[in-house]
Amino acid sequence: MLIKLAIRNVVLIEKLDLDLRLGLNVLTGETGAGKSILLDSLGLALGERANTNLIRTGTDKLSVSAIFETPSNHPGQKFLLQNDFITESNTIILRRSVTNDGRSAAYINDQAASVSMLKQLGILLAEIHGQFDTHGLMDTRSHQTILDQFRRTISTNTTHLMCNKAWGKWQNNEKELELAKQNQEEITENIEFIQTAIGELEALAPMPGEEAELIKTRSMLQHRETIIAGIMAAKKSISAHNGTGNSIHTAIKAINKVMPKAEDNLDIVFSALERASIELSEADIALDHALQIFNVDLVDIDSTEERLFALKAQSRKHNIPIDSLNEHLIKLSKDLSGIESHNIRIQELEEEIINSKAEFIEVAEKLELERKQASQIIEQKVGEELKPIHLANASLKINIERLKEKEWTKNGFNRIRFDVATNLGAPAGPINKVASGGELARFLLALKVVLTDSQPPTVMIFDEVDTGIGGAASTAVGSRLKELAQSLQVLVITHSPQVAAIGQHHWKVTKASENMLTRTSLEYLSADQRTEEIARMLSGSRVTDEARAAAKILLVGAE
Repeated sequence: MLIKLAIRNVVLIEKLDLDLRLGLNVLTGETGAGKSILLDSLGLALGERANTNLIRTGTDKLSVSAIFETPSNHPGQKFLLQNDFITESNTIILRRSVTNDGRSAAYINDQAASVSMLKQLGILLAEIHGQFDTHGLMDTRSHQTILDQFRRTISTNTTHLMCNKAWGKWQNNEKELELAKQNQEEITENIEFIQTAIGELEALAPMPGEEAELIKTRSMLQHRETIIAGIMAAKKSISAHNGTGNSIHTAIKAINKVMPKAEDNLDIVFSALERASIELSEADIALDHALQIFNVDLVDIDSTEERLFALKAQSRKHNIPIDSLNEHLIKLSKDLSGIESHNIRIQELEEEIINSKAEFIEVAEKLELERKQASQIIEQKVGEELKPIHLANASLKINIERLKEKEWTKNGFNRIRFDVATNLGAPAGPINKVASGGELARFLLALKVVLTDSQPPTVMIFDEVDTGIGGAASTAVGSRLKELAQSLQVLVITHSPQVAAIGQHHWKVTKASENMLTRTSLEYLSADQRTEEIARMLSGSRVTDEARAAAKILLVGAE
């Protein structure tokens, strides 16, 4: 609820503090007293457009503060948390100032905010219904939300949640496919290169460490004759016939003859000669093996050079070391496999998109049907509410249009618009373009009475709700306002004594001039003062006893 409206230097208001109460609050006063200034001031606090013409003459700045008290689960509290505003209680303070040079400042709970944020929060806290209303029920963008809120009172919210989920699934598939196709263009350009590279590398069959082995082989081949000659010379030197081997064999025989006579003194010598003989024998065998390698196993140097050249060519082509070619082949093979999997995934996504879109359409059609059912109930109930408030020939038509596919959203594929016809046979049109100021306020009152249980608690302000009506119609309007005030806080600016009498709290707006200055002030009326004010509204500037008696009857009847 709106618990306080503080206004400073706005047009005729120098200083005004309005402390509102729960229930039905009414403001009365003569034409021109400044009632509309209160609405303009509240509009500023709610983020409406500022105009320097609103600044009181002789001052350089206006300011307006609106203090609201809300439940902890109110959408306004959620807004504060989502936008990082400090909130230590259920109180929400909106403040706005405007200076003569056109500068505007906005604050939420005494923290600087943009006017846009002030307006977003203001919409959650209060609705102003009158001839200049531009938001709430007057904003066609809100009609879908309003209809869905009512729909949830007669059915579950399962369909809407399913629609959100189906939309998310479909859109995620669409985004994944778009990204996959973007990647596919790049992949398609590379696939021929990858396939060729794999073929070349598989034919080459490079092995880790192969380059070093080939370089060693090439070096040995380049010195092959010299190496063989060296091996032959070594074999000759250790030969058992005329080389070192023969000499060691002769020495062993000589020592062996004299060992028995030398006791143990020649054992070491004999063992050493035997080891030397064995080592020479092993060396001879090794030389034979080496000679065999260089004579038989080694390929020619041209084949080695060709292999090295082929490896280096692939190394340069892929800009990697020769030893990494085998690893690169494995990577390219995986890339090719990935391309094939990628193409399969694209086909899968295309199929998933068909299915998820069909799922969304199915749920959206169900949601559309539920909306049509809800709209019929609203149309009927609003029609019943319109008759007593002097709009018997008016009707509400909720237009449910199916959008083009590019306009679909997570909320389905409908555009909702509340249209009205104010006379029999007249075409229905947008609320704010068809109805006059008074008709508009009464129409919105009827609609709000029907919708009140489905919408979050807020403050409702009605202006001109009684324009062009009187008697029983005014009483009916007052009754609806009182009914609405049982679940919402309602503020009504009225010229109707019947509506004023039904109010639970009554303020009077007056205008007075002093020292060449005009000021608007506000007074909370006692029971006697209410009687006098309603009598004035009944009889005019000259209040009669008959008017006072009639006022008392209205007040008693309203209890």
